[in-house]
Amino acid sequence: MFLASWIWGTAVILCCVAWFLLGRRRRRQGEPPLENGFLPYLGCALQFGANPLEFLKEKQKKHGHIFTCHVAGKYIHFLTDPFSYHALMRQGKYLDWKKFHFATSAKAFGHGSIDPAEGNTTENFHQTFIRTLQGNALDALVEAMMENLQYVMLQSRAPKLQSDAWVTEGLYTFCCQVMFESGFLTLFGKAFNSNNDKNLSSKQETERAHILNALENFKEFDKIFPALVAGLPIHLFKSAHSAREKLGEALLHKNLLKRDNLSELVTLRMFLNDTLSTFDDMEKAKTHVAVLWASQANTIPATFWTLFYLLKSPEAMRAATKEVQNVLESAEERISLDGKHISLNRKQLDSMPILDSIIKEAMRLSSASMTFRVAKEDFTLHLENDFYNIRRDDIVALYPQLLHFDPEIYADPLTFKYDRFLNEKGEEKTDFYRNGRKLKHYYMPFGTGIAKCPGRLFAVHEIKQFLALILSYFEIELVDTNVKCPSLDQSRAGLGILQPSNDVDFRYRLKCL
Repeated sequence: MFLASWIWGTAVILCCVAWFLLGRRRRRQGEPPLENGFLPYLGCALQFGANPLEFLKEKQKKHGHIFTCHVAGKYIHFLTDPFSYHALMRQGKYLDWKKFHFATSAKAFGHGSIDPAEGNTTENFHQTFIRTLQGNALDALVEAMMENLQYVMLQSRAPKLQSDAWVTEGLYTFCCQVMFESGFLTLFGKAFNSNNDKNLSSKQETERAHILNALENFKEFDKIFPALVAGLPIHLFKSAHSAREKLGEALLHKNLLKRDNLSELVTLRMFLNDTLSTFDDMEKAKTHVAVLWASQANTIPATFWTLFYLLKSPEAMRAATKEVQNVLESAEERISLDGKHISLNRKQLDSMPILDSIIKEAMRLSSASMTFRVAKEDFTLHLENDFYNIRRDDIVALYPQLLHFDPEIYADPLTFKYDRFLNEKGEEKTDFYRNGRKLKHYYMPFGTGIAKCPGRLFAVHEIKQFLALILSYFEIELVDTNVKCPSLDQSRAGLGILQPSNDVDFRYRLKCL
């Protein structure tokens, strides 16, 4: 037994030595400084995963504004100078933004490749999302979301709101349930028809049970999403795999066709799946699972952080409440509990700079997205004052949290300041500086360039609507006004808005209107 252990130990050591001597990349002339790490394949993955921001700050201090890290078999060139970010956007000839995203989607959601070059579909997904999430299509989404939020807040949760007693709940749990249910109804429609249906109440309860079941499956799948992006097969996670399959079954075309008021996004995606792809029924459904995940995974934690910081800041709460009241009065909307819902259109929502600033500040403090580009071939990356050689299939990345927490750009960057994105006139502030120079890129939770999140406008409007309705209909407060801000769950670094490491109790009740 001892001899066998000794032999295996020696073999492992020899393999590590061989990799160290032969398998490690060597930095070539003209390439960025290189951090290989000490572990075969993983490289710097463990250090990066433990605290990406601190890891990158340390390497930035050591190497300067660009450096290369070996992370889980990939060589990633981190570009940290915000004045050179535009260089990444100019290199479309040599850098591919689709390859990483297409591969990640297929791996995580289980559908075939959505890269038209692979032959499974000829749909331009990015154009589909822009067409159905922006412009005139956004107006319809905003209108539907406004109606669905009020249904979920006031009717769906009615049993909890029968008296003027306070209801205590986890803030993240509340945001999760309200945003998921409302968002699901907005995108994927309703399984009931509300016109002259005698059994409407029963159908609504059944529908809500199905959506909340979908939420549980969503959360189970979402828990292991970082592992899927890292390359681990979903079959290692039986419950998450089962949850993903159940979500797929719920979003099969035959089931979606039974629903009323499908969004233009889902209707068009169904049509394009049927006419332009060779996917089977379940693969088509899994492309809708991808849409569901993209619509919820970052919006839910962004909603939590926005409301949490609002509850922690009386000054922000007063300013936000006053702004909402002013807009409702200008729109001649009266708040009541008689079943008549208030309506705020896109233009009215866009006239709320204080809510805009609060949402931006909450997202600045909680976002940890990454922008990726994959090198199509060996090329030279020209930055503002220098140039570096990049190898084919290497990744060039931006990590905007470095930007968001830079004290030269944002004074006291770890502190929530609700008016940080307002100028002296109370309008949107766009002038931010570093080293005396105005920045073009200063706020990047949604990415940048052609790959910028096409659903970002809808996401911000959703959160605005949520806040406007919460402030209009409810009294809300933290159970413990001195509760500490939850830490950020670093396991999701690179994927967008980080979730809180723990929930926070709050309480709410209907206002006496």
